[in-house]
Amino acid sequence: MAFGSFNEQGGSAPMSEINMVPLIDVMLVLLIVFMITAPLLTHSVKIDLPTAASQASNEKPDTVTLALDAAGALYWNDQKIGDDELAARLAAAAAQPVQPELHLRADRETRYQKLAEIMSAARTAGIQKMGFITVPEH
Repeated sequence: MAFGSFNEQGGSAPMSEINMVPLIDVMLVLLIVFMITAPLLTHSVKIDLPTAASQASNEKPDTVTLALDAAGALYWNDQKIGDDELAARLAAAAAQPVQPELHLRADRETRYQKLAEIMSAARTAGIQKMGFITVPEH
């Protein structure tokens, strides 16, 4: 790479060579990084893990559908119940060894206060899983 000359014939041509020193430095640094990290990627530890044979539990918990219509009437699995009977049924469901999932269905015109009371009664009884059933709009 010539940067200048002692020739006095004026007008020097522009330098058209690429400076390779930074590129070589970067390449050498990457080579060293890969030489250090490559053995770490292939290193493994042999471990004998214990084996166990078991069957997957296919037992799904029962579901209880609690419906509430626009008039405020409660339905436990499509059977009409009173407000006083709700707490007893929720407590009995919570006391089962495998708690059922409570699916709550409510009419569009139902007041939120009534839904909040039902959710509070379910939580007080000890129901762990509760879901809401809605009808998607077409």
